[in-house]
Amino acid sequence: MDLATLIGIIFGVTLLGGAIVMDGNAIIFYNLRSILIVIGGTLAGTMISYSLGELLKIPALVRIAFQTHQLDSDEIIDLMVGFAEKARREGLLALEQDVVNINDDFLQKGIQLVVDGTDPELVRNIMETKLTFLEERHGKGRSIMATMGQLAPAFGMIGTLIGLIQMLSELDDPSKLGGGMAVALITTLYGALLANLLFIPLAGKLKERSEDEILTKEVIIEGVLSIQAGENPRIVDEKLRAFLAEDVHTGQSAGAEMDTMAVGDNA
Repeated sequence: MDLATLIGIIFGVTLLGGAIVMDGNAIIFYNLRSILIVIGGTLAGTMISYSLGELLKIPALVRIAFQTHQLDSDEIIDLMVGFAEKARREGLLALEQDVVNINDDFLQKGIQLVVDGTDPELVRNIMETKLTFLEERHGKGRSIMATMGQLAPAFGMIGTLIGLIQMLSELDDPSKLGGGMAVALITTLYGALLANLLFIPLAGKLKERSEDEILTKEVIIEGVLSIQAGENPRIVDEKLRAFLAEDVHTGQSAGAEMDTMAVGDNA
């Protein structure tokens, strides 16, 4: 369970709900017509934009956003180094008994290709092709959430127009003006809340999950090829950790550049 996602949603709902009830009349923020317009319109627009099979993946996408990785990059590297040591000591065929115990399907496929004696270039092509299709699937999942984040405020504005039309059509009866104005304002509120507290953040979380998984898969590809080439386990470890060190070095360089600029400004 990714606590950051859960805490963020609870924190946002609590603060917003607290701000609403502080005035002591929270019931005025409930309007069934507004809910139907925003949620119904958002779902309808999303259904038009995507196929039914893709829409059925929405619960899985939400689950992914709340989950943490089963294997992170450090664990993968340690596993690959262990395979490299065993392959140099006992040969590539000795890894065959370890394939069934690998929890990651991508890594399992890579090791199986190596054990089967597949040409290194073909191993790279197969694994990079699988990675390309993985990126496309992830991109489609993110786009569903991003689309919902775009549609929710739009249908909130549509609800606002509906409420204004209803209000203007009843100008001769002041008692009916309040209902139209409530729909006009609350519908926009619902659309903005759903987009900015749920759909857009979830799309961002899925993007982060995808980037992390792709990085892990790239580490696996390089590790598998290094094992197949019979490289020294220490070299394999250094090579694979370079994938992770790049981000750290980039951050340090950026920080040093900012410090230099700050010193220059003070001078």
